[in-house]
This record gives sequence, C-alpha cells and structure tokens, in this order.
Amino acid sequence: MSRTLRLLRTMPPSALVGATVIVLYVLVAVFAPVIAPYPEREVVGAQYLEWSSEFPLGTDSLGRDMLSRLIYGARNTIAIAFLATTLAFVLGAVLGLLAAVLRGWVDQVLSRIVDVVMAIPGLIFILLLLSVFGTSITTLVLIIAILDSTRVFRLTRAVAFGIVALDYVEAARVRGEGILWVMRREILPNAMPPLVAEYGMRFCFVFLTIAALSFLGLGIQPPAADWGSMVRENATLITFGDITPLLPAAAIAALTVAVNFVVDWMLHLSSGLKE
Repeated sequence: MSRTLRLLRTMPPSALVGATVIVLYVLVAVFAPVIAPYPEREVVGAQYLEWSSEFPLGTDSLGRDMLSRLIYGARNTIAIAFLATTLAFVLGAVLGLLAAVLRGWVDQVLSRIVDVVMAIPGLIFILLLLSVFGTSITTLVLIIAILDSTRVFRLTRAVAFGIVALDYVEAARVRGEGILWVMRREILPNAMPPLVAEYGMRFCFVFLTIAALSFLGLGIQPPAADWGSMVRENATLITFGDITPLLPAAAIAALTVAVNFVVDWMLHLSSGLKE
C-alpha cells in the first residue's frame, strides 16, 4: 500500500489525470446496470427527444435513452477491446519469444508470415475477413487479436533478441534449463517494461478500430450499445445543431488520450530518467 501511495505521489499531473479517467471508465463499465437510469435496449420515449430531467441526454433514433446507451457502451466497447488486446499480446508475445529463443527456421517462418500479414492494410483486411466470417463478437475479437498480434510479435522478437545474447541467459542454458523456463524466468521479466507500454498503445489502436468498425456497421451489432454505432445512428442530429452524437466520440477521444498519458509516464519510468 505504501509503495502504491509513493508511486502516486511521483506521478506527473498528466499521468494522474489519465489514471483517474481510466479508473472512472472502468467503474462505469463495471457498474453500468446500477448507474444507467434505463435498460440498454429499452425504448422509453419518442424519437430524438431533447435533453430534459427525464432524459438528461435525450433519446436516439429509436427512442432509447442516450445516457443509458452511453454508459452501457463503455462496458461493451472497453470489454471487447480489452479481450482483443490481451489475446493479441498472449499470442504475439509467445511467438515472439519462441522466434528469439529458437531462431533458425522457426524464426524465419514466423517472421515471413508476419511480414505478409502486415503488408496488407489492416482495416481493409479486417473488413474483408468480417465480410467472410460474419460480425459476431467472437469473430470480431479473434480477427482483431490475430492481426494485431503481428505488431506484438515484432516488438517482442526485437526486445528478446537483445536479451537472449546476454550472459545470464547463456548461463541458464548451460545449467540445462528448458526453453519455457528461460522464456518465463529470464527473458520475459526483462522485456516487460516495453511490452507493458506497448499494451497501452495497442489497446488504444484496438479500441479505435472497434469504434471505426461499429461506425461502418461491421463492429458490435445492434441492439447492443457501442460508441461507434451511436455516432452513426444519431449523426443526423448534427445538422440541427444538436451535439448529442459528439458525446460518444468525445468519450472515445477522452479514453484514448488518458491511456496515452499513462503510457508516456510508464515509458519514462522504464527509461530510468529522473526528469
């Protein structure tokens, strides 16, 4: 506890603001059913009602409460982005460590596959795969995770290559330690700082990708609430001077900036610089 407090005292204002925003988003996502005034999918009024005490942010094109949809959108969008990013890191980090440790034909095969996948524009590739395999949540998570794991593979491989050549790794091999033990106990702990920072960056990219796909109609499908689809469904209100469609976009931007603030601070810590 004292270490956590000491760490909080050393955080710069930007990182503190970012961490506060992230915690608030997580709390909203976890307690969405308690916080939201209405159910996620319930039609509670007429279409496009103005802001009022009954509907603080008005209603959408179907008469659903916008505030409730915005709150539930945090749960859906953040949860799916977290799952996809975590799966991408598990897959990419494991393969990257194997490529660095085994080298030879394993490294060559994995690297060439990654090169081919990364040569295809990411969003176009995702759109193609979703049109072929469907737009279910499971498919969405798996496709984004597999494609995003290529970036994690490149970073993990590059970092691990520098660690594998160090003396303590060679000493572990001479002792007869297995490949998995060397990866888990010698390489991974020393590669964690850049990987943790990259996790935050990858989360931002995945989060924005899901929002973009939902805006295009291929992400999280209705009637589930999602910030990207909320912008698309209510975009017509902008022509009447109503800023309600901009609120989901602002929520996306705020979380992205907050995560970047924390990532910048983590990179500063891992660099060992004092100022």
